[in-house]
Amino acid sequence: MSLKCGIVGLPNVGKSTLFNALTSAKALAANYPFATKDPNVGMITVPDPRLDKLTEIVNPQKTIPTTVEIVDIAGLIKGASKGEGLGNQFLGNIREVDAILHVVRCFDNDNVIHVDGSIDPVRDKDIIDTELIFKDLDTCEKRLEKLKKQAKSGDKGDIKNVETAEAFKAHLEQGKTARSFSLEEDQIDLYKEMYFLTAKPILYVCNVDEDSAISGNDHTRAFAEAVKDEDAEVLLVSAGIEADISELETKEERLEFVQEMGLEEPGVNRLINSSYKLLKLITYFTAGEKEVRAWTITIGTRAPQAAGVIHTDFEKGFIRAEVIQYEDFINYGSESAVKEAGKMSIEGKDYVCQDGDIMHFRFNV
Repeated sequence: MSLKCGIVGLPNVGKSTLFNALTSAKALAANYPFATKDPNVGMITVPDPRLDKLTEIVNPQKTIPTTVEIVDIAGLIKGASKGEGLGNQFLGNIREVDAILHVVRCFDNDNVIHVDGSIDPVRDKDIIDTELIFKDLDTCEKRLEKLKKQAKSGDKGDIKNVETAEAFKAHLEQGKTARSFSLEEDQIDLYKEMYFLTAKPILYVCNVDEDSAISGNDHTRAFAEAVKDEDAEVLLVSAGIEADISELETKEERLEFVQEMGLEEPGVNRLINSSYKLLKLITYFTAGEKEVRAWTITIGTRAPQAAGVIHTDFEKGFIRAEVIQYEDFINYGSESAVKEAGKMSIEGKDYVCQDGDIMHFRFNV
């Protein structure tokens, strides 16, 4: 899949440290603004216990997990929408991602400077929102000028588009994000064409100190209160701890470290899985002696398109899909046992794939 998440935030909030922990890419993490000028890009393995369970049962020659692409975008500052601090480049990087992971600093440390001199995650969020809204407003105003010229012809569709664009503009002028606009059915097409930065789905990541990794602190509580009306998840993650975990060599060592911290799983696992959901992605599996593999598709994908993720020939020559539900495979212990129990279904071109499906495609090219 080509979908990707972008990590954004002010300088020195822990974006690159978190990126390193996610990808083990060892990107530069320095204690000064603009340590990241060009976006670092990494592929993140999506942890999935179902893949481990299938591997135990099938015992394949190899196991291949699915991945998510993630981009570490340099820190925005006030005035970014007007080009301050390489603002145009940064905003352009945000435009290229499909979802946003907004990191806010929720820890006190005099040794790590803050670009605004104090720790206030609510203020920091508002700075980012404001810059993105300003950029969206600029986009909307330019489009509105063109729409008004087109509407002089008297076409009802063009006139409606002007009204819609003016409604978008008024909403943004109130300091509200595009994603919070209540869309009518006849406004959706223009909304999509605008490519608003603040229309992108968002996940908030509160970067906390070690002691606050489980229950949070005053900063995280204030932040959660500030975003309670938004349709967005808030995660507590200690980027420093996650960086330490990522340095450990084995899965057993990482698990032991996590348990000693009182955590159920690494924060990056929760973050990756939440990012996966944010992008509206689901997983189906193929399972055989050569490999057990997880494949990424978007929610609502039909069987031929899911087959096309493996190879375009599979989609072109699609005949049918043989589908086993994950729970049935686990309960019966093998594909042959599932078939004998009559639990494998034969699906055609209209079948909408479900998360966890184990699929085998028949095709003819």
